[in-house]
Amino acid sequence: MGPGSAAGSVRARYLVYFQYLGTDFNGVAAVRGTQRAVGVQDYLEEAAARLNSVVPVKFTVSSRTDAGVHALSNTAHLDVQRRSGEPPFSPEVLAQALNTHLKHPAIRVLQAFRVPSDFHARHAATSRTYLYRLATGCPWPSKLPVFERNLCWALRADCLDVDAMREAGRHLLGTHDFSAFQSAGSPATTSVRTLRQVSVSPGPASTFALPQESRLRFWNLEFESQSFLYRQVRRMTAVLVAVGLGALTPAQVKVILDSQDPLGKHQTRVAPAHGLFLKSVLYEGLGDIGPAS
Repeated sequence: MGPGSAAGSVRARYLVYFQYLGTDFNGVAAVRGTQRAVGVQDYLEEAAARLNSVVPVKFTVSSRTDAGVHALSNTAHLDVQRRSGEPPFSPEVLAQALNTHLKHPAIRVLQAFRVPSDFHARHAATSRTYLYRLATGCPWPSKLPVFERNLCWALRADCLDVDAMREAGRHLLGTHDFSAFQSAGSPATTSVRTLRQVSVSPGPASTFALPQESRLRFWNLEFESQSFLYRQVRRMTAVLVAVGLGALTPAQVKVILDSQDPLGKHQTRVAPAHGLFLKSVLYEGLGDIGPAS
């Protein structure tokens, strides 16, 4: 590691994995200023301030998530510069210290790793996987177990045409211009992305469902790419759900994709934020020691 700005001190860079329930946050990014809204990053940096770094600690988050979106595992890099003569924190001590000083119970640091001083959590990521949870067999959202609320999209349907959803998902695989699934406000310079995985599968039964709620079923949609456009996953989810409910055919999904039109009749709907989870962020050389995907 290169020397820091303070004489005799050493700046160490770390990659940290962390998770959170997004319900209480205005997204993962820090909210600066006097607004009441807060991001997960605000709490992480507040905890990091207790590390007594010579230079204030700032988190560079790999994957931005919107208000209400959760993360099973997100990542960020940060620099900690201790005073002259003090050795860098071990990754284990750093993770424990951050968890000790975190003031929100819905955030947890999973683990930390020492990385080179030029490592960048966002640019170095080779894969991101998102999980979207659906529930069927629940005629009204109020009928959903309270412990599942804010953690899935409860559909007013008893079943989904999963085969049709899988067929539709195959049209999205590969490298395409995903303009039709991009919401306004994206800072991306190109809308071309490579979707490596689209899957639709039964999810685990809810531990919290009562015996009389036997019709309740959960479904998992997973999407993997190196990077995604703004709200791309939620817009693709909404279209696949429309296929599962019979409102669209798989062939129409290809037409939507090829249209490159984000304002078309069928692709303007965005799936609710509370069903979405960032599942994993992977790095070359770290796949064997990062959190399991």
